[in-house]
Amino acid sequence: MWRLIFLLVFPFSVSAQLKRFSFTENKMGSPFNLIFYHADSVQAKTIAKECFAIADTLNSIFSDYDAASEINSFSPDVGQTQAVSEELFNMILLSGNAWKKSGKTFDITVGHITQLWRKAGKENHFPSDAEIQEARKNSGFKNIELWFFPPSVILKNNIRFDFGGIVKGYAAQKIIDYLKSKNINSALADAGGDIAMSDPPPGKKGWTVAINLPESENELWKNQLELKNCAVATSGDVYRYTIHEGKKYSHIINPKTGYGVTSLRNVTVIAKDGATADWLATACSILPIKKAMRLVKKEKAALLIATIKEEKIIQYKSENFDRYFQKKLP
Repeated sequence: MWRLIFLLVFPFSVSAQLKRFSFTENKMGSPFNLIFYHADSVQAKTIAKECFAIADTLNSIFSDYDAASEINSFSPDVGQTQAVSEELFNMILLSGNAWKKSGKTFDITVGHITQLWRKAGKENHFPSDAEIQEARKNSGFKNIELWFFPPSVILKNNIRFDFGGIVKGYAAQKIIDYLKSKNINSALADAGGDIAMSDPPPGKKGWTVAINLPESENELWKNQLELKNCAVATSGDVYRYTIHEGKKYSHIINPKTGYGVTSLRNVTVIAKDGATADWLATACSILPIKKAMRLVKKEKAALLIATIKEEKIIQYKSENFDRYFQKKLP
């Protein structure tokens, strides 16, 4: 799932020992930005290549665009036991827990619905309700059975996976964790707007992240986020949407209806790790606002939902959001 791109304000100060390194490559369908502090430029470049290789490996497993990816290699034979990689198995488990916690609004089994809307967008037509309901028949976690030893999956229906609402945040966190294993503790990984970070840059209180105003590609909130040792994700409809009969449908699919959400929200979530921030941003784009607030409270996360009504920006914030959202734009 496409995410709004955060506009990042990166500090340039360095300590006597550490230098700031920044690397960008196109990975997982969008620019992947990596920033960390290290004493040696040669080692920094080598480590950056290793980080991007992690993104490539994850893409080869979870991409629904790559015909050769692991999730696109499942046998069409319903009921067959199929061995899967440990990475994919663990992601299905993680996503299953998110599905339950989110009241079934975050759902990785909606691949057929996603493909239907993607095809309709390319062909410039709006799917019929019959097409949407047919695609919905081939979805649902009830149609997945997992075996732990060895890691295996049985699909009880013609399920197609879509990990777009979790995998970029997961990848950003995976890279931050890898950097920590290399004793690099001041780092930020931005997977197309899904961001994970460790300690702040030397001499700073946190990483500074600016957020787009709702329905705007370039305008920013006057306040900025100041974050460390956490993750942040945002979800909205500025870049990907469909307009039909005067109504705007987001690319974010409500699995309970098969249609893109029409609430036109800009959702920002701060959570303990990248995968959690990512799936929460998706779920909170679909859930009623009160339920979204209750969900992030249970997950010990922070939430900002912004909408536009009668040309005015309306904000809904969890009680803890402002503690991160106080730094002013320069």
